[in-house]
Amino acid sequence: MRVSRADRSRLVEWWFTVDHALLLAVLAIVAAGIVLSLAASPAVAVSKGLSQYYFVERHVLFSVAGVGVMLVVSFLDPKAVRRLALLLFIVALVALIYIYWNGREINGAKRWLNLFGHSFQPSELAKPAFVVLSAWLLAETHKAKDMPALAISIALAVLLCTLLILQPDVGQTVLVAGVWAALYFVSGQPLIGGVVIMVLGLVGLISAYAIFPHVQFRVDRFLNPNPGDNSQVDRAMQSFTEGGFFGRGPGEGTIKTVLPDAHTDFIFAVVAEEYGVIACLALLFAFTFVVIRAFQRARQEPDGSIRYAVIGLALLFALQAYINMGVNIGLLPAKGMTLPFISSGGSSMIAISITVGMLLALTRRRSSLAHVQQPAPAVSGVHVHRSLS
Repeated sequence: MRVSRADRSRLVEWWFTVDHALLLAVLAIVAAGIVLSLAASPAVAVSKGLSQYYFVERHVLFSVAGVGVMLVVSFLDPKAVRRLALLLFIVALVALIYIYWNGREINGAKRWLNLFGHSFQPSELAKPAFVVLSAWLLAETHKAKDMPALAISIALAVLLCTLLILQPDVGQTVLVAGVWAALYFVSGQPLIGGVVIMVLGLVGLISAYAIFPHVQFRVDRFLNPNPGDNSQVDRAMQSFTEGGFFGRGPGEGTIKTVLPDAHTDFIFAVVAEEYGVIACLALLFAFTFVVIRAFQRARQEPDGSIRYAVIGLALLFALQAYINMGVNIGLLPAKGMTLPFISSGGSSMIAISITVGMLLALTRRRSSLAHVQQPAPAVSGVHVHRSLS
């Protein structure tokens, strides 16, 4: 199959401008997630009294839907991405406020909205939208001096973090605040503000430890571990020892039969036991490649709002993955955060697909769009073609 640059269709324009390496890496992670779901999910489904492949089927369904959403979003231009972010952010805020007043409490938290028989976390949608809007506002501080862009960005950060704390969801709050703080620094804002942010962040972490018993419990257990207490984190760490470098083999692991969250928060431990540390390092490399590739494209981007958005979305993607892995290997306190595209979960899958879709859209080569839209030069009446590879 051959595609001509003279073809003015949206599909051809997209193909010649999207970052192929970035797209391929993301699709590889999605494919790995489907394979690993077959390893981790059946045992959990049986233990919950469900059909053996219940979670596998859901994961495949949401993976296909997620890839579709990701590709559709990647067709957008930067202005359309910003408009989508604004729409998603408004919808997510309304949903978060509704949940606070009318949501059903599950395990001491109000985070989920029932939608067509499925549970959905609006906070997942809010994260990529918030990053894109914050990036634009922080870039505007250097362009429109008469616009209170920094104040608006701070207000949005405070509003979102407040709604997350009220759920309560300390982990997502730390993630959102951390990404916003990084954007504040890379966008060249006043240094005194950075000092204030660090102080407030430290105060916030201490306050969370003092106010929320579950945070105190997890931090205390992390700082003073009791080997052999059979906690999820303790069992997850054991899986790395039992799996070794090359694993016990597909289907041979036992940790998935004792961990209730083996298909979500602790799927990385299942990978370690059945496929070994080598497979875990391969996953780590894949996530890191996506981030480094995005940073490389950001360095080449002259538009500040796009550059900051790419950095922020890549950090959001990376930190969520690294936090999940860090918990599994005992480097961080336990936190219910999924591994992007790998863990089971509908809302997280769709949200991370939107995140990566925005990342793909903003890293497209806009400088070459004009060349794509113009007919290729003819040589003896024949257009020059480029093979689709």
